[in-house]
Amino acid sequence: MMQKNKRGFTLIELLIVIVIIGLLASLVAPAMFSKVSSSQKKTAAAQMQMFETALDTYRLDNGDYPDTLEELRKSDKPTWDGPYLPKDLPLDPWGNPYAYKKPGEDGKAYFLASYGKDGQPGGEGDNEDIVHK
Repeated sequence: MMQKNKRGFTLIELLIVIVIIGLLASLVAPAMFSKVSSSQKKTAAAQMQMFETALDTYRLDNGDYPDTLEELRKSDKPTWDGPYLPKDLPLDPWGNPYAYKKPGEDGKAYFLASYGKDGQPGGEGDNEDIVHK
């Protein structure tokens, strides 16, 4: 009876494949991580757009903007017809609460912003403030 030769991968072949995969990952990973930062900023802007709609609806029902964002979910005001948000208040993409102040600056009705990754006013890069216009 003849035995068939079984051939597998050698250690050298496996090491070469692992090195190639590592090189490919080192080229692709930086490009992918840069996309994460821009998508977080876009998510914050989209969530603030949702807040704007809820705030405007609240103002139409109650005659003025709320003192806090929590009033979009529950309030004791007699003309309150909410909740104005379908779920609890979301945190910004970095896990920080949104900054809201009434009245806003420069004569605006309110101020709404995400302070970025560090959660503090000011900053650059991932820590840059995203202010709703």
